[in-house]
Amino acid sequence: MGSNNARRVVERGVLYAALVLLCAIFLFPLLWMFSYSVRPTDLPPPVRLEFFVPPLARENYFRLDDYVDFAQLTFNSLRVVALAVPLTVLTASWAGFAIAQLPERWRAFWLTMCVALLLVPAVATWVPRFIFFTELGWVDTILPLLAPAVMGTSPFFVILFYLAFRRVPRQMYESAYLDGAHALRIWWSIAMPLARPALIAVATLSAVYYWSNYIDPFLYLRTQENYTLPYGVQLLEMAQQNNFPLLMAAAVIMVAPVLILFLVAQRYFLQGNISERWLK
Repeated sequence: MGSNNARRVVERGVLYAALVLLCAIFLFPLLWMFSYSVRPTDLPPPVRLEFFVPPLARENYFRLDDYVDFAQLTFNSLRVVALAVPLTVLTASWAGFAIAQLPERWRAFWLTMCVALLLVPAVATWVPRFIFFTELGWVDTILPLLAPAVMGTSPFFVILFYLAFRRVPRQMYESAYLDGAHALRIWWSIAMPLARPALIAVATLSAVYYWSNYIDPFLYLRTQENYTLPYGVQLLEMAQQNNFPLLMAAAVIMVAPVLILFLVAQRYFLQGNISERWLK
């Protein structure tokens, strides 16, 4: 009995040590990036790894506005995310719910279409999309950036919602229909509350996508007042190619919201998993 307990302690210790090592490997680049962002710009590039070299140049973050309007860039990116994420959740969940209610034959057909669309390279759509949005007069507006959200952003999100809605017992849908509830009421009152993990996952992934989207602003935006943060960071890199502390400061601003969002969403992922186990 004692040997079994000792073995479990050793196995758990090895597991925790491996997890800590893996976490350190992933966090090391972020720590180095933040450390380099407060490195004085008048120091020569380091010949070895150095962390938080004094004096810490916190003013590097404020100097970013000397080259690009970071406040405006951040606002533009936040505006796109604030509009695109709810649209993505709405349309992707509608599509997933509709597929989940179809007969087996049609359900298989639309799932196959979703998977087929996932195999289409994004670069193959750049030219036709550019021509289409140019004909509509949407160039140099945020509308081309929001257009994917109207269609669920990605078929992968539709599949995620479909899988979540399929886990809801069929009897709950049928009982709601018998009580006179229409499809939208069932989607809102029954399906969505029980698909919270999928909702949080889609919202998180779509927020990261729209926050870090570079190619669409590059293709469709023309005036600096409409540029988003990823495109602004690229402009900063072109203006300050050798000023690595400023570039790292801009990278920290890009990465920080994503990390915060993940930490917040992780809590709801865990809550969703606990709720699913309780329902089972």
